Amino acid sequence: MRRYVPFRAATFYRFTTSLTLLLLCACFAQAQVASSVGAEQRAARFFESIRKSPPQQLAFLLKMPKGGDLHNHLSGSVYAERYIEWAADNGLCVNQTTFALSQPPCDQGSGQLPATNALTNGVLYRQMIDAWSMRFWEFSGQNGHDRFFDTFGKFGAATYGQTGRMLADAAARAARGHVSYLELMLTPDGIMSSQLGGKIGWDGNFQGTYDKLRSGGIADAATAGIKALQEAETEKDKILQCGTQQADAGCGVTIRYISQVSRGAAPGAVFAQMVTGFALANDPSSKVVALNLVQAEDGLVSMRDFRLHMQMLKFLRPLYPRARVTLHAGELAPGIVPPEGLGFHIRESVLTASAERIGHGVDIMHETEPYELLKEMARRGVLVEICLTSNDVILGIRGTDHPLATYMQYGVPVTLATDDEGVSRSEISREYLRAAMDQGLGYAQLKTMARNSLHYSFLPGASLWSDARKFSPVTQCGRDAQSLKLVSDGCRQFLAGSERARLQWKLEEDFRVFENQY
Repeated sequence: MRRYVPFRAATFYRFTTSLTLLLLCACFAQAQVASSVGAEQRAARFFESIRKSPPQQLAFLLKMPKGGDLHNHLSGSVYAERYIEWAADNGLCVNQTTFALSQPPCDQGSGQLPATNALTNGVLYRQMIDAWSMRFWEFSGQNGHDRFFDTFGKFGAATYGQTGRMLADAAARAARGHVSYLELMLTPDGIMSSQLGGKIGWDGNFQGTYDKLRSGGIADAATAGIKALQEAETEKDKILQCGTQQADAGCGVTIRYISQVSRGAAPGAVFAQMVTGFALANDPSSKVVALNLVQAEDGLVSMRDFRLHMQMLKFLRPLYPRARVTLHAGELAPGIVPPEGLGFHIRESVLTASAERIGHGVDIMHETEPYELLKEMARRGVLVEICLTSNDVILGIRGTDHPLATYMQYGVPVTLATDDEGVSRSEISREYLRAAMDQGLGYAQLKTMARNSLHYSFLPGASLWSDARKFSPVTQCGRDAQSLKLVSDGCRQFLAGSERARLQWKLEEDFRVFENQY
């Protein structure tokens, strides 16, 4: 016999009320997602509406959140005006013909003027700026390539002992460009490891040379590098008044470091610098996260020893499992090197040295079997750090000659970077403007590049995105990401355990605020 269940009005009311609340919450969440998508579309439409006005596009991009700048040489990031001030502060001398700095005393009879003269002599001041940067390089009598690489030797003395000032300058400019994360290339230990490597030399024996370096005290170079960076960061924080009510916005920029290896040096010095870079990037107490090979890729030694350098990296990588590798590769163009020199640098960097990111990658279509390489880079998720201004002024590669569109076509992740914004007289917003003007990219593509910069960064912790192509959030934050509100303990715990994910979450919040203006 079927049991009769009496109708209870109160129970029915509670049920219908709960159901209504659930439906309302679901509708509200959907409305928030729709609002977010709508805001992005409105921002994209506005950006397209000003496509024919680069000044208006730049004003838009100056306010746009950009995530990280992953390819930034610290010494090249500082504008010449700052270096002139520091040279004057330190009593350096400047050659009135070459405009190269030197240590005092200044012999004015031989053309060595006090750098302080530039602060009262407008002609000398502008001559030094031109000589130390790419400003008006077309009238210098040099090609862009040579002009660029020659600048570093001229202002180099102004960088000595100034790492803290340089960090402050880079962080403040990054904040003004709405960059929240920097990976800065520098040489943390100075010349310690290269001097030891030069002393020990290179006989072609990887393990034997490595053992000699270790017994020779190479570990001291990493210790010195950590100490030097800590002192520089303390000075940076003091300059920016971090922790005070007058704190510069640069205090909020997260900074990590990439240890430079001078690829133009002798093999013993290169190998020693690699060992120190790996040791620093492998140490969890260090803010060095990776290493990279720097200096002109087309140089005599760079070309001659390229494959040797890749073999060195291959040997050392398994010994330092926490260390990451990004490599300058393919910063070449036809005519700069013979045709055969264009065919293997990116391939060797990815397949032999297992680079996780590539800087520049301009000559990709000159590589042996380029389409297979592009597919392999896409499969591995090898990000290409695109430096449009640098590629233009140094290599003469711009517009449709640049392979950016090809990388995107084959699903290779890309992001924009400044390279040497001080020397190039650029900054991150103008890199985005070049991408829009010269490459025809729209807002959604630029936003993807900004997101890529944090997803493929070398910050510790898991990414917020389980699928970086669709930007699908990890399971723990699926519901939270829909409304960009932390409502679950699982997502809170996930973000608490990942510095990378926390910056990604903040970037999404910044995007929402930015896009809601349109």
